[in-house]
Amino acid sequence: MHLTPRIALLLTLPPLMWAGNAVIGRLMVGHAPPVLLNLIRWVGALLILLPLGWQVFGTAERRAQVRARWPHLAMLGLLGVGMYNALQYMALRTSSPLNVTLIAASMPLWMMLNGVLFFHARPGRRDLVAAALSLAGVVTVLTRGHLLELAQIRLVPGDLLILVAIFCWSIYSWLLAKPPPSMRGATRPPWNWAEFLLVQVAFGIVWAAAGAALESAVLADGEERVSWGWPLALALVYLATGPSLVAYYAWGTGVARAGPAMAALFSNLTPLLTAVISGAVLGTWPQQYHFVAFALIVAGIMTQALRPAPRGEPATQTQ
Repeated sequence: MHLTPRIALLLTLPPLMWAGNAVIGRLMVGHAPPVLLNLIRWVGALLILLPLGWQVFGTAERRAQVRARWPHLAMLGLLGVGMYNALQYMALRTSSPLNVTLIAASMPLWMMLNGVLFFHARPGRRDLVAAALSLAGVVTVLTRGHLLELAQIRLVPGDLLILVAIFCWSIYSWLLAKPPPSMRGATRPPWNWAEFLLVQVAFGIVWAAAGAALESAVLADGEERVSWGWPLALALVYLATGPSLVAYYAWGTGVARAGPAMAALFSNLTPLLTAVISGAVLGTWPQQYHFVAFALIVAGIMTQALRPAPRGEPATQTQ
C-alpha cells in the first residue's frame, strides 16, 4: 500500500524507541542479569497496561475468547516478549555494537526469506533493491564510511544470539500481518490495542519468567545480582513505556497496515538513530557519513513505498 504520513510516523517511532533500548541495555550490564532485566521490564509494562486493557479478561465470555486463541497468542508472547529482548540484552554482553547492529540490519532479508518459506509471499525486484539500499545505509553507519572495516569483524556468541533474535522478530511480525482465521475479520475479538498487547504481555511474561528461572539456575551463586538504585529504576521506567508500549503499539499497527516488508525497511533506521543517541551520550555528533547513510535508508524506504499497489489488493486487518 502507499506510505502515508501517519504510517510513516508509526513505523519511525519503534526504531527511535529501540535505539534507546539498545543504549540503555548496554548501560545496564552489571546492574541486572539480562533475562531477569527483560522480565522486570515486562512486568512494569503489564502494570501500566492493566488500567487500559483489563477488560480483555473482565468477563467469562472474554476470557473464553482468549482461551480459544491461546496457541497464537502464546506464540506472539514467546517471540515478541519472552525471547527477542532477552536475547538482545544477552548479546550486548559479548558482542560489539558494530557486530550487533550489522546483524540486526539483515531484518529485511529475514522478513523476505520467512515470507517465502512460511507465508507464501514472494519478493519482487523492487523489494530486493529496497532491502539492498537500506542495508547499504546501515553498513555506511557501522563502518563510518570505510567499508574495509567489514573485513575486521569477528563473530562472538552474542552475534549468534542477535541472529536468533532477529529471526524471532521477523516471525512475530509476519504473525501480526497474517494471523490465523480466528484473528481475522469478523472472527477477531473486538480488542483495542491495549487489550491485544496486554494479552501478548500476559503470555510473554510466563515465558520470560521461565527464562529468568533458568538463568538463575545456571548462574553461579553470587555471580551476578540485581543492583537496585536510581540508574536501574530510571532505566526500567523507560524500558516499560517507550520500547515496550509505544513501540509495540506503533509496530503492530504499522505492520498490519503496511506489511512486514515495508516495516522491516523502517527498522533499519534503528542503527542510525542508535549512532545519534550514542553520539549525544558520548559527546560526538553525527558526521557526514551519517547523512549519506540516512539518504540510502530513506531511498530504500521510498523504493518500496512508491511502488504501485496491485489492483484489488485487500486491506490488511489492523491489530
